[in-house]
Amino acid sequence: QVQLVESGGGSVQAGGSLTLYCAASGYTAFDTDSVAWFRQAPGKVREGVALISAGTGNVIYADSVKGRFTISRHNANKTLSLRMNDLKPEDTAMYYCATRFSRRIAWYQPEAWHYWGQGTQVTVSS
Repeated sequence: QVQLVESGGGSVQAGGSLTLYCAASGYTAFDTDSVAWFRQAPGKVREGVALISAGTGNVIYADSVKGRFTISRHNANKTLSLRMNDLKPEDTAMYYCATRFSRRIAWYQPEAWHYWGQGTQVTVSS
């Protein structure tokens, strides 16, 4: 059974930093699949934040987080992280990790991903 467990969320003031983690288990293809972070604020659709591919580790970021967020993966222990700097109130959301990527769908669409974690809340106050 595939499980993704996020951690590291919390409450910070604007300008602060957080690092989110995602631990994967039960997914033998983790090392060879892309993984991503999404977020969803109340009343809004779930949106792609960042992706990191397998192999070369190519990364893609949403324009709203470029230069502030850094995604990385650690295949040896099947974990994914998201370093978030210079946080803004608009970054407030539930953050999710996802894997098993369908390349027929744009990465930032939630439908492109099969496995999801339960999420970790990030709240940024002004």
